[in-house]
Amino acid sequence: MSASRERDVTGSFVRLASSLVSGYDVVDLLSELTADCAHLLDIASAGLLLADERGVLHVVAASSERTRQLELFQVQRADGPCRDCYLDGAPVSAPDLRTEADRWPQFAPAALRAGFASVHAVPMRLHDQVLGALGLFGTSSGSLDPEDLSLGQALADVASVALVQDKEKSDQRSVNEQLQTALQSRIVLEQAKGVLAQQGALQMDEAFAVLRRYARDHNLRLTAVAEAVVDRRLPAQQLLARSGRS
Repeated sequence: MSASRERDVTGSFVRLASSLVSGYDVVDLLSELTADCAHLLDIASAGLLLADERGVLHVVAASSERTRQLELFQVQRADGPCRDCYLDGAPVSAPDLRTEADRWPQFAPAALRAGFASVHAVPMRLHDQVLGALGLFGTSSGSLDPEDLSLGQALADVASVALVQDKEKSDQRSVNEQLQTALQSRIVLEQAKGVLAQQGALQMDEAFAVLRRYARDHNLRLTAVAEAVVDRRLPAQQLLARSGRS
C-alpha cells in the first residue's frame, strides 16, 4: 500500500471513529462511506442498501445518482447482487456482468446499460444480524483485489456499528429503530434534493452537494437541513444563493 493510499485509508477510519464519539447524522455518515469506497477502492462508485424490520431493502446512500438509480432498480425488481448478498449474508462477486444474465436477468442488462461492467457486494452486519449490503461497482471487468474487498468489508462493518452505537443495547428492537430512522432520513433527503433540483435546475448529485455544503458550513446535521428545506423553514433559494446556483 502506497503512503498516499495509507493516509487516505487512515483518514476514512478516523472520520468514522470521530462520528462515533461526537455524534453524527446517519445518512451523511453512510453517504460519506460510499464516497470513501469509490475513492479508496478500485471501483467507480458504491451504493448502500438497508433492510427495514420486514426485511425489505431500501437505498440509503450512493456515491453517484447513477448508482442510486441502479440500486433502486434492483430493489424494485428483487434481482441483483446486493439483494443476494443481504439474503445470504455473504459477499457476492461478479467480475464480468456480461456473463451474469442467467443469474440476474433484469439487473445485469440494466447495469451494463448504466456503464458498469463488474460488481461486488459485501454484507452490512451486526453480530448475527444482516442489516443490508454495500455494493461496489466497476466500469471495467475484473475481480476486486482481495485487499480492496477486505477494506470494503471493514468500512461496512464500522458503519454497521455506527448505526446502533448510540443505543444502550444492540438488541433487535433497538437495531430496527435505528434502521427505521436511517430510512426515514433518506426519504426526507431525497425530497429536499428534489426541491433544490427543481428550483435551481440542478442534477440530483448537484442538489446533494448543495445540501451537504450548507450543512457543513453551518455545522448542522444534513438531515436537519433537508427537513428545513422540505418544511419550507429554510428557503431553497438561500442554499442556492450561497452555493452560487440561484
